[in-house]
Parts: sequence; C-alpha cells; structure tokens
Amino acid sequence: MVDDKKNIDDKLTDALDLVEDNEIVHDGQSAGGSPIMIPTTEEDKLKRDYNLVRKNLKEIIDTGNTAIDGILTVASETESPRAYEVAAQMIKNVADVNKDLLEMHNKMKQIRKEDGGQKANNITNNSLFVGSTQELQKLLKQQKQEMIEGEIEEKERQEDIIDVEYKAKDD
Repeated sequence: MVDDKKNIDDKLTDALDLVEDNEIVHDGQSAGGSPIMIPTTEEDKLKRDYNLVRKNLKEIIDTGNTAIDGILTVASETESPRAYEVAAQMIKNVADVNKDLLEMHNKMKQIRKEDGGQKANNITNNSLFVGSTQELQKLLKQQKQEMIEGEIEEKERQEDIIDVEYKAKDD
C-alpha cells in the first residue's frame, strides 16, 4: 500500500511539474491538520520566514502593550517604585521590539535590492554625459536636492520613534 502512495505522489509530481525540492509544511488550515507538500524556492522560504518573524514581533508588541497596561495599573495602585521601574523596563523592551520590526523591514528591502541587482543584464562601466556645463550643473543640483530630501525624510522617521529611559529615585 505504501508503494501505491509513492507511485501516486510521483505521478502527481510529474503531472504538475513540481520540483523535487519540496518541503513538508503545516499550513494550519488543511483538513485534519495533516501536513501538505508545498514546492519551495529560496524566495518562497524568504517570504515565509519574513512573514513568520513579522507575525511573531507583532504578537510580542501586542502582548507587551497589554502587559504595560497591567503593570501601570499595578504601579498606580501600589505606588511602588519597583512597579514603576518594571513598567519603564517593559516600555523600553516594547520600544526595542518596535525598532527590531523596522530593522527587519529595512533588511528585507536590502535583500530584495541585492537580489534585483544580481539579475541586471545591462551593466554600464563607462558613462558619458552629453550636454552643456549648465545642464550638468542642473542635473547635479537636482540629484543633490533629492539626496537632501531623502535624508530629511529619514530623520523625520527616526524622530517619530519614542525612546523612554527610566531613572530610579534614590530613597
């Protein structure tokens, strides 16, 4: 009976032109919770890992926010310096996870840029500008302005991140 199953799997693989580099994945939604075969490429694995890490970080952030609400309630009711210290540490940890989430997005963009750069067929080794000096100066000025605007946008995004530090009072 096992031989029949292998034959059926082989036949399906051949009929559907699936790659032999399949990975058993549980999608959590298949009937009976049984594993299913999904053809995987490096891009698919990267996307799946990215989505998994993103989901986990968002769950950590949500859990941290809930914990912050609870510890702040405890701190305000007990007025304990230790409870406020724990609350501040929890806020810092959640802020760090938020930074990790943003860094993960930036790394993913960088990976995609690198992958796209390797596929480029048209490589320019020597470039020549044909035009007047005035046109060249306008082009350079425009590129410089675009770089400055990009840096300003980056600074504004970084300013939106709130960094909290707690300094304990000496009793």
